[in-house]
Amino acid sequence: VQLQASGGGLVQPGGSLSLSCAASGFSLDEYAIGWFRQAPGKEREGVSCISTVDERSYYADSVKGRFTISRDSAKNTVLLQMNRLEPEDTAVYYCAAGSGKCVDYPEGAGMPYWGEGTLVTVSS
Repeated sequence: VQLQASGGGLVQPGGSLSLSCAASGFSLDEYAIGWFRQAPGKEREGVSCISTVDERSYYADSVKGRFTISRDSAKNTVLLQMNRLEPEDTAVYYCAAGSGKCVDYPEGAGMPYWGEGTLVTVSS
């Protein structure tokens, strides 16, 4: 069972990036998938989560209206489209998976599967 996050990079403020979380060894459709980020010197924070069990998606207040989480079942991936990026969005972004609902994993605690992070840098 593996998760692979990709799509990070350097972007100017106001720009966009699309992160991808690809799974191997299991179907993401059966899991809650969360995106989390950790900036230097800060604690990890939840960014967004999507679960099939209750057909819900969640967003941190800081990204609502700018980020969109979605599934591509054919590719067994979960995407995080990030628009109107701000310097405060600079962080290493991680995806994680756990069975059940997003609400079962506050701030990702207890999610058993984690991918390696992808760095997002928002700077002019």
